[in-house]
Amino acid sequence: MIPLIEIDVGRRSIGTIRPNIGTGVENMENNTTESKQEKRTEDGGVMPSLLVGYVRKSNAGGAIKLSINTNAIGDCETYTTSDGQSYVPLVISLSALRKVIDGERAVTTMSQLIFD
Repeated sequence: MIPLIEIDVGRRSIGTIRPNIGTGVENMENNTTESKQEKRTEDGGVMPSLLVGYVRKSNAGGAIKLSINTNAIGDCETYTTSDGQSYVPLVISLSALRKVIDGERAVTTMSQLIFD
């Protein structure tokens, strides 16, 4: 059974992530100018990415919770579909998400890949 996805957009002060009790990200600072990371590609290359938020399992275990930093999401690139809707393309590592679902990890990251 595929778990439900619950989106939790933080509305806290600039530069912080909304605390998620028990996830290991409580009171963690998130300065979007310093949140650029690098993701390893399958061929061993490196692709830069922008940290946007965190993914964790709900306390009840029946849903996946997404905590999105509002400042970081505002810095993301978007695309527009033919019907005029705008979207922000984000990525979550499937293997890391599986570890969160299976309880092997408390939290993983959600990012936007940066294509130069």
